[in-house]
Amino acid sequence: MKNTSTTPGAAPASPGIRNKNRTRDVLAANFGTFFEWFDLLVYAMFAITVAKLFFPTGDEQTALLLSLLTFGSSFVVRPIGAIVLGVVADKHGRRFTLSLASFLMLCGTAIIAFVPTYESIGVLAPAILVLGRMLQGFSAGGEFAAANSFLTEQDPKRRAFFGSMQFSASGLAVLMASLFAYCINHFLTPEQVGSWGWRVPFIFGCLIGPVGLYIRNKVSETSEFESRKEVQQSPLSEAVRFYKAKIIAGAVIAGIGGLASFMNIYMPTFAINNLGVSKDAAFVSSMISGLLCFVFPLLGGMAADRFGTVKMMKYSLVFGMILILPLFYMLTLLPSFITLVIFQTTLSIVFYSFYYSPVGSLLSQLFPTSCRTTGSSLSYVISMTLFGGMTPVVVGLLVKHTGSIMSPAYYLIVISALALIALFASKNNVR
Repeated sequence: MKNTSTTPGAAPASPGIRNKNRTRDVLAANFGTFFEWFDLLVYAMFAITVAKLFFPTGDEQTALLLSLLTFGSSFVVRPIGAIVLGVVADKHGRRFTLSLASFLMLCGTAIIAFVPTYESIGVLAPAILVLGRMLQGFSAGGEFAAANSFLTEQDPKRRAFFGSMQFSASGLAVLMASLFAYCINHFLTPEQVGSWGWRVPFIFGCLIGPVGLYIRNKVSETSEFESRKEVQQSPLSEAVRFYKAKIIAGAVIAGIGGLASFMNIYMPTFAINNLGVSKDAAFVSSMISGLLCFVFPLLGGMAADRFGTVKMMKYSLVFGMILILPLFYMLTLLPSFITLVIFQTTLSIVFYSFYYSPVGSLLSQLFPTSCRTTGSSLSYVISMTLFGGMTPVVVGLLVKHTGSIMSPAYYLIVISALALIALFASKNNVR
């Protein structure tokens, strides 16, 4: 049953005031996205150090897998965060939900920044670590779709451009996380890194968290949300009942973008452990990748608005499928700083900037305003749970059990083929 009451809060602002505040609002949404992804990515950058401090099994590979499973644990609770925060966003507004997500991420980051190690408190250490990661995951589960709805509702004619800003902010987070990892590993001794150095970026995350929370409390609600004639009492029921096929299609389409992104993020650890590339080279390569992921998504968004979202994503995906095997073969045959840069650069531009960055526009067009955030949340979080956060674990297991260093490339191609089918199925619903 639907209720015709309007959303609580101040009356909608005039168009002139909205245009004046748009820059502030867009920056606020993306500041929070940067904060969310920076804290998530820093953990991946220090997975090897965390493995030694919190999972002292005596077997380095097993310890690393446990550390990566902890990284993946945040994605287990993402569906819950997506559902809860998605419903909150569709019923009570994008603005309130963005602030709530920032607060939860701040709490999770603070736990990780200050948790004692296994040596100090035993098995409680990894348990507390997992708690912090799960709080981060719950927050991130609803963060993407709430911010995506907020951004893509700024201008219906430029949905892909505004949606791509969130991916650009994520790219900046990759750059900053890589910069922290490089500086800490380059300028500190291994003992200093293990003692306190690995905590520095998490403490930085704690410091910028309140700033993001303050800024987000000042943003305006979107006119598209405020102009709804009806408030859906059960956005979750509406999304699951009427848009089930679109949720699944959206999840598969977003899935390959998430898979390629997290493979790119994990590549420094992969190159260090399996290919013998130095830590300095791996982290510098990630910084270059982060810089590209900061700049090029905006171009991908503008291109999608001009030529069509599905068309842009389709051509980018096919191009990426053609390139991935030769790139992986080159990297594994001649592992070096140069080949790693070429590999990460290609994934950053083709898969991330021109395929993945328009996905926010695609998801927003699949669902009506009444359940847009909930539907987008479900698609995104399913994709992240299956193909995102578990990517480092899957890659590690594939290499370990197949004995083939090329196995991650075949995995990427298989999921790309499924995404291509889903894109063709969605072309009638998306511009």
